Amino acid sequence: MKLVLVPTPIGNLEDITLRAINVLKEADLILAEDTRNTGFLLKHLNISKSLQSHHAFNEHHTVGKVIERIKKGEKVALVSDAGTPAISDPGFLLVRECLRSGVEVECLPGATAFVPALVNSGLPCDRFTFEGFLPVKKGRQTRLKALLEEERTMIFYESPFRLVKTLEQFAEYFGAERQACVSRELTKIYEENVRGTLSEIIANFAKRTVKGEIVIVLSGKITKTIKD
Repeated sequence: MKLVLVPTPIGNLEDITLRAINVLKEADLILAEDTRNTGFLLKHLNISKSLQSHHAFNEHHTVGKVIERIKKGEKVALVSDAGTPAISDPGFLLVRECLRSGVEVECLPGATAFVPALVNSGLPCDRFTFEGFLPVKKGRQTRLKALLEEERTMIFYESPFRLVKTLEQFAEYFGAERQACVSRELTKIYEENVRGTLSEIIANFAKRTVKGEIVIVLSGKITKTIKD
């Protein structure tokens, strides 16, 4: 009687573990953020399983029935379109309700975009804060102001359509000379990592149109220590 969260590749389809493949093969039901995307992955893995849509717009209505199926003995796996479920993707609500209902939850280790972006940024990765997507409108400025004194490396997800605007806001709040790295299309053929000051990165992306999933890694505030 268990729900298993299964990380899926963020780009390169070879980035899936043998354990994840076995769980998907043994599942009675696979909950998918987008059944079309997951169907493509399963076809690549030669797996034929029952898929059910599970996303932010229907999860409140489906959680109860999913828990009932697990309690009846069915093996249920949850996947998102890419990466680890519940990390800026649906999953938290189902995990919480499963635990409240006495259903065991297991999350397999696997792909997630922010870890490789952080490590290859060249910025300190011993202490960091994952901010995910900033609010698009309401609450955005409040969140940025709350991060002004943050000394840890900060990690954000962003849409390619808002990338330059977000970088410009970062420059306004944190200073144009703050070090950062923008990672795009991680693990894919056209993977790109642009490092430098915010002003340098803005100049890079302002003159071209980009696509794909984007991770912004921003250095924290540097505090000067006074030596005796």
